[in-house]
Amino acid sequence: IRSKSLSMTKKKEAFKETLKYAFIQTLPVLFGYVFMGMAFGILLEKAGYNFIWAFFISLIIYAGSMQFVLIGMLGGGMGLLSMIVLTLSVQSRHIFYGLSFIEKFKAMGKWGWYMIFSLTDETYSLLCGMNIPKELNQKQVFLAVAALDQSYWIIGCTLGAVIGSFIGFDTTGIDFAMTALFVVIFIEQWYSYQSHLPALVGMVCGVASLVIFGAGAFILPALIASVCLLLVFKNSIKQGENQEVCQ
Repeated sequence: IRSKSLSMTKKKEAFKETLKYAFIQTLPVLFGYVFMGMAFGILLEKAGYNFIWAFFISLIIYAGSMQFVLIGMLGGGMGLLSMIVLTLSVQSRHIFYGLSFIEKFKAMGKWGWYMIFSLTDETYSLLCGMNIPKELNQKQVFLAVAALDQSYWIIGCTLGAVIGSFIGFDTTGIDFAMTALFVVIFIEQWYSYQSHLPALVGMVCGVASLVIFGAGAFILPALIASVCLLLVFKNSIKQGENQEVCQ
């Protein structure tokens, strides 16, 4: 009985440490998701759907920018095929995100399915940029980060719908919160890694694709170009990482 009690105590302590670490890592996402989620909730409520819709859409769909598009779909009479094509075009970037985590998510067993579902842009950035302490379980940290991020989004969306039902709200400029969030994550990753080549490749491909394809269609070409170039410069990146470890 005593050994079981000690084991339970250790598990609780490990859980607390994991949750604490994950919460600190997700603080930038907390502020970005709550405000962006509130914007979605307000717009959804103004379209005639209350906070219950906001809660379950965020719980089951959890698609960020695609949820904003969904508001127009719900009232626009769009056909099913058109919805599918539009959703794939908007969310296709997640195909590239998932490729780098296939093995890690497989190793998480049944929780790997949730990780695939919850892999947003911001969660992906955090998972890539974290230097998890050796005493913490990586799988548990990954799960905690993903779950916390989704909880922030659900809270923001639901809260926004509740607020929108009582007061009018001007959402002009609130979408900048997501831009600011990406800037913070980018700066943190820039200082965390010795090799800046992946970041530079992404920046160049992003700017070039924006100029060539325009703001409405540059993401997918930018991702394809980035992946191809990173495969070409794979050895250079590994050398940079090895130098960082040696230092």
